[in-house]
Amino acid sequence: MLIGYARVSTADQSLDPQINALNAAGCEKLFTDTASGGRMDRTGLKDALSHLRAGDVLVVWKLDRLGRTTRGMLEFASDLETRKVGLKSLTDHIDTTSAAGRMFFTLMSAFAEMERELIRERTRAGLEVARSRGRKGGRPPALTPEKIEAAKIMLKDPNMTAVAVAKAFSVSKTTLYRNVGKVKPDRSPGRG
Repeated sequence: MLIGYARVSTADQSLDPQINALNAAGCEKLFTDTASGGRMDRTGLKDALSHLRAGDVLVVWKLDRLGRTTRGMLEFASDLETRKVGLKSLTDHIDTTSAAGRMFFTLMSAFAEMERELIRERTRAGLEVARSRGRKGGRPPALTPEKIEAAKIMLKDPNMTAVAVAKAFSVSKTTLYRNVGKVKPDRSPGRG
């Protein structure tokens, strides 16, 4: 069975061209969404996926109607393949029910995996260079040693609260305590 899926991002866009193409391709059921392609938890897409059975084909007007990223699309196609469901894109001329279509997705998967490995290698190399120059990765500390000493002095004042000290350094009370230790109970000025 051919099951069609169409999506537009906003209500002022028309689904008609996609629906016409899916009907012309012979889709027996159609599901639609008016939602961003960045989210995969769309109602129409979920409904379409729940109707797909082994041997069925999910048909879209264009692959970008399913999602935005290559990685996301490859994972989506892999999930369909595991369920023995084909994927066909009318304008991209991709059909995973054919040997050529499956080969195309296999090649795309290999390229995506290679890209992930290259990113990991570049990240590792960059971190090693930074370490060799004496830099550490990660976020810089919220409180420098000088600020920690100043905070300790401020906390000795009986009229100063931990909340006020934290606010003075633009950090949370938790961050302040983590850096200076819980010096005294938090209290409002004037309270004993």
